[in-house]
Amino acid sequence: MPAVNTKSDKMLKRVFFYFGMVLLLFICLFPFFIMLMTAFKSSEEAIATNPTFFPEQWTLRHFVDIFNPDIFPYLTYLQNSFMVSLTASLISVGIAIFGAYALSRLNFRWRIQINASFYMVYMFSGILLIVPLFKLISGFGLYDTRTSLIIIMIVQTLPTAILMLNSYFETIPKDLEEAAKIDGLNRVKVIFYIIIPLSFAGLVSVFVYCFMVAWNDFLFASIFFSSSENFTLPVGLYSLFSTPDYVWGRMMAASIVTAIPVVIMYAISESLIKGNTTDGGVKG
Repeated sequence: MPAVNTKSDKMLKRVFFYFGMVLLLFICLFPFFIMLMTAFKSSEEAIATNPTFFPEQWTLRHFVDIFNPDIFPYLTYLQNSFMVSLTASLISVGIAIFGAYALSRLNFRWRIQINASFYMVYMFSGILLIVPLFKLISGFGLYDTRTSLIIIMIVQTLPTAILMLNSYFETIPKDLEEAAKIDGLNRVKVIFYIIIPLSFAGLVSVFVYCFMVAWNDFLFASIFFSSSENFTLPVGLYSLFSTPDYVWGRMMAASIVTAIPVVIMYAISESLIKGNTTDGGVKG
């Protein structure tokens, strides 16, 4: 009898677990479902007094409109976002490799204090950095240029990138480096021939993180850009609110298309991370 009760309790817990997971998934995905359905509705149906979950008349008009330069220069904003995000991410990861390696492998004075200082970055909100960054960017004559946002995104993502790679580098066996040094490799070659190949999964994770931060940035892009031709996608979407072309369907369509590159990048990075492993690097 007690065994039956134990079995029924396990089944009940499993039912509640799956029910909770489905409910959580529904709550998380419901806003995206509404956004997707609104993108396929006509302008009149999207703002109707009696809303519907599914469009009564499906239309692709909003997706066509966002690629019309006279209505919304989406491709220009996409190019700006991609250039800023890709450049800032590559530079952040490149610098973070050497910074994280120094913190994880080298013994030098103030090493612990420097490592701890990266955690202090989280104590300061991004809005507190606007004034000093604005003075620096303006002083160098980089205001209203994509270079300014690239520099700011590097400043924003580099501390976290170093912390993430530092934790990953510490999991790589030191025996591999010692064996490489015996074979005649110096420390720089060890980084390029040993550390980077074995840290591929970590590098991809850090790159995706930096890219998403730069891709979704609105605060700094809205302050350091004044010309519409330099706008990134978040600022461009916001500017659409103040134009006569602002309609809900068009906004939802633009938001969906904007999210697609990040979703694709996340899917590719996940497959690359799963396909990479350091098992077997050191013989037992």
